[in-house]
Amino acid sequence: MKKLLLFSVLALLSQSVFAQDSLKYQVHLTPVKINGLPGLHSYAYAQHNGKWLIIGGRRDGLHPRQPFRSFPETQNNKDIYVVDVAQKKMWSASVSSLPTAIEEQLQSTNMNFHQLEDTLYIIGGYGYSTTATDHITYPNLTTINVSGLINAVINSQPISSYIKQVSNNSFAVTGGHLSYLADTFYLVGGHRFDGRYNPMGNNTYTQTYTNQIRKFTINNATTQPSFVEHTPITDAVHLRRRDYNLLPQVFPDRSEGFMISSGVFQQNVDLPFLYPVDITAKGHSPQTTFNQYLSNYHCATTSLYDSVNNVMHMLFFGGISQYYYENGSLVKDDNVPFVNTISSLSRGANGVMKEYELPNRMPNLIGASAEFLLNEDIPHTKSDIIKLHTFNKDTILIGHILGGISSTSRNPFVANQTEKTVADENIYEVRLIKGNATNIKPIKGSHEYKVDVYPNPADNYINITLSQEQFTSAYYYLTNMGGQLLQHGELTNRQGNSRFRVSFENKIEAQQIHLTVVIDDKYFISKPVFIK
Repeated sequence: MKKLLLFSVLALLSQSVFAQDSLKYQVHLTPVKINGLPGLHSYAYAQHNGKWLIIGGRRDGLHPRQPFRSFPETQNNKDIYVVDVAQKKMWSASVSSLPTAIEEQLQSTNMNFHQLEDTLYIIGGYGYSTTATDHITYPNLTTINVSGLINAVINSQPISSYIKQVSNNSFAVTGGHLSYLADTFYLVGGHRFDGRYNPMGNNTYTQTYTNQIRKFTINNATTQPSFVEHTPITDAVHLRRRDYNLLPQVFPDRSEGFMISSGVFQQNVDLPFLYPVDITAKGHSPQTTFNQYLSNYHCATTSLYDSVNNVMHMLFFGGISQYYYENGSLVKDDNVPFVNTISSLSRGANGVMKEYELPNRMPNLIGASAEFLLNEDIPHTKSDIIKLHTFNKDTILIGHILGGISSTSRNPFVANQTEKTVADENIYEVRLIKGNATNIKPIKGSHEYKVDVYPNPADNYINITLSQEQFTSAYYYLTNMGGQLLQHGELTNRQGNSRFRVSFENKIEAQQIHLTVVIDDKYFISKPVFIK
């Protein structure tokens, strides 16, 4: 019984937020230990018949500040693991038997991956390449036959025949997400990072954010995967995201897509974005009127949908965040610390989003770069959205949280004490249990800032008026309809309490463009501007 620690948290998964009917659940986390399975984070995974396939990631904790210590090759996960969590068994096979290009990529960190039926698609990832004699972002697409590889690992058979690879610079992305919608793969956000990390911007690396949603049609039926690259969506302001959470969605019109939750870094400051971005087959839509304050980095998440009341719920487990609660108050820490928060975000039938801090916490400062592995025996959509409205039992095992980074202090990176972090060896069962919900109030996610622009249509300049006078800093971005950045800067030429003039540095041809104003590195407001 001593090992069976039960961490209980009340999740506000209640249709009473947006409807008269109320469904209330508690969320229970129960730790599970599998002997021999090391702590891992930032890995890729797939599932087949109750068994997990775990590939890549890292065995150490948070990367140190010093370039010569960051992302050491010795801490790469060089084994492929198969886990049977129900039987508490695991098997492993080294990647050393694979061709060099595949071996190197499959021990990298922060790969972009997606399982479609019995195939795991992996793009990019960052790590030390013996071939390049440097740390690189791998320009590869690798496909894996999931059931075949799982059986080969369990039976100690050769594994190379279940893995194929093709290379292209469009795949050189790490820290984004790969998903699938309308017969198309979506590679969302991320960046290309080559060289050794350092936090001071010194000349030890090159880095380029994609600022894109890259789209591919992939044919995996041949000896080598082939692909067609479609026209990407570019947005230098709103898609400058990495290390974020991408959650599958059913939107109020009942169409499916994804939601980008938070992520880093803003162009003018090393702080997270707070507002989400919706993605559908029609394009992307920044939701700048709403800020989500909790869980800013990649962590374990899951999506749940109630089709009866048309309500979407999302759960976020721990991780790293600029905001967290302490003694009932929302604390802002620009060092962006490790947190033990569990939160939920709900989107109602009317499209209104509300965020809730759940009353209990993760057992420790854990959850960063962990994954939620869905219980595939419960009703869910092809995009792994749990069908909440189908539950008719009091207790439901919805999935497991595996690994992630565990820290003994909130800000080990700032204190240069990253040795206080480790890759978590725990697995947590996640259950929904029907019960009474307490009176949990939503976090205020809206803001009162508005922007007025004139003249509009404009010629050589625009005046920008902010609806509020109390702010510390303000930046602006001008982008065209293709998402390319035309001009940006700080709003300093104040005329009156909250009015600024921005002159165009270069002639802008007649077209519609977008103005985005950022207030105090926290609030984003977008406005169309017509150039005559």
